[in-house]
Amino acid sequence: MNYNDLRALLTKRFHIPKEDLIRRAVRRFTLAEKSLFYFFAALFVVSGVVLLLKVDNSFLVEVPIRGGTMIEGVVGNPRFINPVLALSEADKNLTSLVYSGLVRATPTGEMQNDLADNVTISEDGLTYTAHIKDEASFQDGVPVTADDMVYTIQRITDPAIKSPLFGNWSGVEVTAVDSRTLTFTLKRPYSPFIENLTIGILPKHIWNNVSADEFSFSQFNSLPIGSGEYKIETVERDSGGIPNYYELTPAKEGTEAPYIAHLVFKFYPSEADLIDAFESGDIQSLSGISPDEAVSLKEKGAKIVASPLPRVFAVFFNQSQSKALLDKTVRTALDLSALKEEIVSTILDGYATPLDGPLPPKLYAWSGTRSTTSPYEARLEYAESLLAANGWTKNAEGILEKKSKSGTIILSFTLSTSDNPELKSVGDLLKEAWAKLGARVEVQVFDPGDLNQSVIRPRHYDALLFGEVVGRDADVYPFWHSSERNDPGLNIALYANSKADKALEDARTQSNAEKREADYKIFDAEVRADVPAVFLYSPSFLYVVPKNVKGLTLGDLGSSEDRFLGINDWYVETDKVWRIFVNN
Repeated sequence: MNYNDLRALLTKRFHIPKEDLIRRAVRRFTLAEKSLFYFFAALFVVSGVVLLLKVDNSFLVEVPIRGGTMIEGVVGNPRFINPVLALSEADKNLTSLVYSGLVRATPTGEMQNDLADNVTISEDGLTYTAHIKDEASFQDGVPVTADDMVYTIQRITDPAIKSPLFGNWSGVEVTAVDSRTLTFTLKRPYSPFIENLTIGILPKHIWNNVSADEFSFSQFNSLPIGSGEYKIETVERDSGGIPNYYELTPAKEGTEAPYIAHLVFKFYPSEADLIDAFESGDIQSLSGISPDEAVSLKEKGAKIVASPLPRVFAVFFNQSQSKALLDKTVRTALDLSALKEEIVSTILDGYATPLDGPLPPKLYAWSGTRSTTSPYEARLEYAESLLAANGWTKNAEGILEKKSKSGTIILSFTLSTSDNPELKSVGDLLKEAWAKLGARVEVQVFDPGDLNQSVIRPRHYDALLFGEVVGRDADVYPFWHSSERNDPGLNIALYANSKADKALEDARTQSNAEKREADYKIFDAEVRADVPAVFLYSPSFLYVVPKNVKGLTLGDLGSSEDRFLGINDWYVETDKVWRIFVNN
C-alpha cells in the first residue's frame, strides 16, 4: 500500500446503513423520548464494554513476574555469613541464601539435587558419590569443583577453626575423584548423612590463602561469595563497622532467577526494637518472636504464618540425683498431672502442640500423639490413686512421702531451667499443678550460659526443663542412647534401655524408610513405658510476612532459616496474561 492509498483510507467517510432515517427519527423525538433514547444507547455501549471486559478477564490469569522488594528484620547482627562458622540466626539466614550445597531440602522435606546432578549411595551405605553439574559456578563466575567441597570439609574438621559442624563430619573421609566428582566414605552406615550434603560450599580460590588463625576474621565472612540463589549487593555498617543492613539480589538471570528482586535485611539489638521497627513500617517481615508478640501483632492486622518445629520441650529427670524421681510411679503421676494443654493455650497462645513421647509431631503419623485424652481432673485423680497404691501419703504439710528401708522419701525436687520468660512461666505452671498432686517443687532459673556449664554438663539437677532440637533428619540417638549419658553427650535424662539403644542403632543405619520408622516406633514405645521425662510440647515457628508476598509455603522446617527453602516461588509483583500463554 502506497502513501496515496493509505491517505485515501484514512480520509474516507464510512456510511452507516439507514443513518439518515435514524437521524430524522431522532429529530422528531420529544425531549423525553430523546433522553430515553440516549440513555438506552449509552447503556448499550457501557454493557457491551463491560461484557467485553468480563470475557477478557475470564481468559486472563494472574502470574508472578520478577521484581519487588521484601524487607526483613532480624535480632542480632551477622558476624559469620559462612557455612563453616554460622552461629546466630542472622548468620544462618544470610548463609542459607548466599551459599548452596550439593543437595537441598524442599519445603515438603524431600531431598533434591542442587549443585550436584547425581548422588549415589553404595549398597553397604558407607560410600556416597556426588557429581557436580557442569554449569555449577560461584557468584564471581568461577566454576564449582570437587576441590571446593573438599576444602570446605577440611575447614570444618580443622580443630583450630572450631566449627559448630565439626561433629557432623568427624570421621568422614572426603576424596576428589576428578574435578567434578567426589566421594564421602563413612566408617559405619548413617542414613541421615544425606543431610550433610546440604552444607554450603566455600570457594577455595578465595579462601585458600586464609590461615586457620585468620579464618574467623576474614572480610569474606561479611562480604561472602557463594553459589546460592542470592548475592550480596549492598552492605551498610554502623559507626563501629558492624553490618546493620544487607541488600541481596538474585545471583542468576532469566527464568532461573528468584521472583523477588531485592531482599533487604535489617538488624536490631532486641525483640522490642524489632517489633517497633515493624510497627513503624521500617521492615515488612520478622521471625522468631514470642507467641505473645505474635498474638498482639495479629490483632493489629499482621499476617502470621506458623509451622511446627522439630523440637521437643520436656522435663527431663535425673534419677541418679533424686530418690523420689527414681520411683516410676512418681514419674508417671507427674506426667499425668502436667497441664500440657493449658501450657500451649495460655503460655504459648496456641502456637505449639502438646505431646507425649520423645519424637516431635508430624515426623510420623503416630509420633508425639497424646497417650490419653481424658480431662485433667480425671488424670489428676488417677495419678493420686497410683501414688496411694504405691505407698505415698501426704504429711502434715500436704507433701507426699513414702517410708523405705533407708528412711522417709519426700516428694520434693528442684526444677532447673533457663532465664527465658516462656520457660519460667511453664516452670511456674508445672510447680502449681504438681503442688496439687502433693509434690514440692522449687523452680531454679539460670542464665543460659551458666545453665549449660554449671548444671547440664555436670548433670547437677533433679529435673531439667529444656528443649531438644531434633532436626529434620529425626536422628535422636544423641539425646537418648545410653552411650550419650555423660558430657559431652546430650542424653540429659541419663536414659539407659538396651532395647531402645538397639532400635536407635538400627534406625540410623537403616536406608529403608519403612524399616527405619518401625525402629523408631519400638524406641518410642520403650521411652513412653519408662517415663524418663515429662514431654510437654513442640513449638511452632512464627513468621510475620507482608500481605503482598505470595507463593510462600513454609512446609517442614528443620530450623528457622529453612523458611527460605522455597524462596524461588515467593513473589511480590504480578501481571495478567491470557491463559493460553501460561499453558504454553
